[in-house]
Amino acid sequence: MADRPDDDAAAFQALERARELAKNPAARRRRKWKAGERPGEADTAAGPGLGYAGSGAKPSRRDPQKLGNLAEALLDARGWTDEVESASVITKWPEIVGDDVASHTEIESFQEGRLVVRASSTAWATNLKYLLGPVRSRIAEVVGPEVVTEIVVLGPKAPSWKHGIRSVQGRGPRDTYG
Repeated sequence: MADRPDDDAAAFQALERARELAKNPAARRRRKWKAGERPGEADTAAGPGLGYAGSGAKPSRRDPQKLGNLAEALLDARGWTDEVESASVITKWPEIVGDDVASHTEIESFQEGRLVVRASSTAWATNLKYLLGPVRSRIAEVVGPEVVTEIVVLGPKAPSWKHGIRSVQGRGPRDTYG
């Protein structure tokens, strides 16, 4: 009996899927669906071959997904959520404290929940220390609770007087530089 063209196309697709699986062993892992269970909206894993096509008005894994949901899943899978939270504190600093305070402060570091902020003068450092309560609540509101556990406010950096061959030992001039 002669082969029909549809049989040839199906055989060719099966051969291509087998070749693809041979190239990528990780693609062989596939979720087994229990009887009566259908993939839901949260299941976005693509399987090898044709897989479950889904149909109709109900959501399936082959439907287009929102970019925000996919980005969130990627961040969770890679373990990048802490880095993104810290970057959002740094980038949203003017929104958190306001433009006036942000123009006189600079974030030096943010590691493991410890935010280190340097002020342009001792007056601004003192002012920011008085505003720590509202700043903490504003950070929790904008970025999320428990992202920042400690805020350290530093004054301006004093210039070093220990340069050159003619420098003398001792504490140098005593001034607040602010």
